Amino acid sequence: MTWDEERECVRRAKSGDGEAFGALWKCAEKKVWAVCLGITSNRSDAEEAIAEAMCKSWQGLDRFLEKSRFSTWLCQIASNICKNKVSRRREFPDSETGTDLASNTTDIGDRVADTQAVRWAVSQLSDEFREAIVLREVGGLAYKEIAIQQGVNIQTVKTRIFRARKALQDLLGGDDATGANTPVPVS
Repeated sequence: MTWDEERECVRRAKSGDGEAFGALWKCAEKKVWAVCLGITSNRSDAEEAIAEAMCKSWQGLDRFLEKSRFSTWLCQIASNICKNKVSRRREFPDSETGTDLASNTTDIGDRVADTQAVRWAVSQLSDEFREAIVLREVGGLAYKEIAIQQGVNIQTVKTRIFRARKALQDLLGGDDATGANTPVPVS
């Protein structure tokens, strides 16, 4: 959807057109899903978060100022919801958290293993690092948008993303002194 088409759909959705809102969601759904799954590391929580984000975005559509893409706004809403879910999960630990990460992958072989390894590694990051890297790499948010989302300055965001990338590289067995790749076992 082009920027102009998106603006027209937003205008129509703000006036109560549910079909226009549905079209906006359809264009952003994969990105929002990836953000939700990336932050929660749990399919069930991600599904709940995406449903809640859809409701909140419909109810708060008048607060969308159209200074960014609609998908960026949705990712920010979803990210907040996911942070709350992860926070509540820590208050009430669930022994199965993160065990179903591979259930949404449909490819086979090495690609599945790589996807599982990356999701596992992302789930090992601290909340702040995980949110920053997912919003940047999956959500496509700019550093400034992430800074606003996390309530920190841009340099802090850059540091978090740098450290998250370094931690992911270490967890996934990045290049060692010999230049060889040493994979980290996931199971």
